[in-house]
Amino acid sequence: MLGGSMKQSHVLLAGLLAVFLLAVESAAAAKPNFVIIFTDDQGYGDLSCFGSKTIKTPNIDRIAKEGRKFTSFMVASPVCTPSRSALLTGCYPKRVGMHQHVLFPTSTKGLNPSEHTIADHLKSQGYATACFGKWHLGHHKEVLPTSNGFDTYYGIPYSNDMNHPDNKGKPRGGWQGMDILWNDPESTLTKWKTPLFEDEKIVEWPVDQRTVTRRYTQKSIDFIKANKDKPFFVYLPHSMPHIPLYVPNDVRDPNPKNAYINVIEHIDSEVGRLLKTLDELKLANNTYVIYTTDNGPWLPFRHHGGSAGPLREGKGTTFEGGQRVPCVMRGPGIPAGTVCDELTGTIDLLPTIAAITGKPLPKGKKIDGINVSSLWKGSAKDSPRKEFLHYTSRGNIEGLRSGNWKLLVKKPRGNPNNRPPQIFLFDVANDVGEKNNLAKSKPEVVKELRARMETLDAEITKNARKPWFKN
Repeated sequence: MLGGSMKQSHVLLAGLLAVFLLAVESAAAAKPNFVIIFTDDQGYGDLSCFGSKTIKTPNIDRIAKEGRKFTSFMVASPVCTPSRSALLTGCYPKRVGMHQHVLFPTSTKGLNPSEHTIADHLKSQGYATACFGKWHLGHHKEVLPTSNGFDTYYGIPYSNDMNHPDNKGKPRGGWQGMDILWNDPESTLTKWKTPLFEDEKIVEWPVDQRTVTRRYTQKSIDFIKANKDKPFFVYLPHSMPHIPLYVPNDVRDPNPKNAYINVIEHIDSEVGRLLKTLDELKLANNTYVIYTTDNGPWLPFRHHGGSAGPLREGKGTTFEGGQRVPCVMRGPGIPAGTVCDELTGTIDLLPTIAAITGKPLPKGKKIDGINVSSLWKGSAKDSPRKEFLHYTSRGNIEGLRSGNWKLLVKKPRGNPNNRPPQIFLFDVANDVGEKNNLAKSKPEVVKELRARMETLDAEITKNARKPWFKN
């Protein structure tokens, strides 16, 4: 009897274990996948679904057709490093100490690994996590993607116009210099010393920038195939279309006047390859694909830079052209073929992803992002986000969006002779090009918004956390 009882117990335990494993597999299968494609310096007007007449982007347009287009989507800085910190942490860059312009090969700081990133959050739920592309949040081993929640990394550690190790010896700049480089595709190997990392080691120096967009995509595809049976997160921050521009020889248009068009259309083709992979693996219905960019176009580079479309100015400014960016996304519950003009942005990705996956963010680390899953899925007409702060590329507070109002308080550089700041007030719902300054006719609105802006910035300044610094 005792032997029979033991046998029954073993059978029962084996059955319970099988049920448990099945439940774990079922829960993993139910978790949606996430793919964030993040380009560099792409303008609001540089997708055909956002009005471009010169650039054809059928694959990115497909994401909009099968999902949602966001037309008031903001980034938290008009330059690379701070913008990327906001996307991953859900914080204004100043809150995590990453607000003071971009990092260089000689920089000794980076995103503090104690910060909680999208990758950290998803990895804690059993997700496979990977970053393929431009990092720009610190090139030291202690702050690379593998120290910030990613299982693996393949890409360049900073901008593709930066040289390892001291950023010296760079070729002629300006759009004229970019023409020279475009006319000489081999210049990627002879004029630059930009490194390519795999995890924590340099594996190619200089990186062949002609093929890097395609290689990032292939790495993403291989990673998705390897992890198709478990939830995954792919962060794909392309180096392009940041200057200098390069594409593979087999798709290159030799005319430098078409360089930017050529690069965006190449990125679009690579997006198509990734979408095809999701289709073939039957993962499309359970995968969120988000396509956006880090800031507005670098306008002084002319045909090597993009277009802000109807928006004012571009990269480096707090006008809409610097911080309002194109965004399209598709995924479970996102209504197909819809457009959302409500205020949101990259800063809201982390809390929204946390809400979708059902795991709360850790307590004790304040963030500035808001869960806007109701906006993604079209179940709410109005955005939970009512305000958005505008910081300069150097991290100084300069503006506040509140409802339809946008205030900018622009101090003269160095404030010579203590000149008063320029005050701008726009109704951006009806004046997206920021052409009609209402500051003088609406002094009460200016006063209210300025006080609110200063209050919000003071809280962030007081409670700002330190970045990582090399000893």
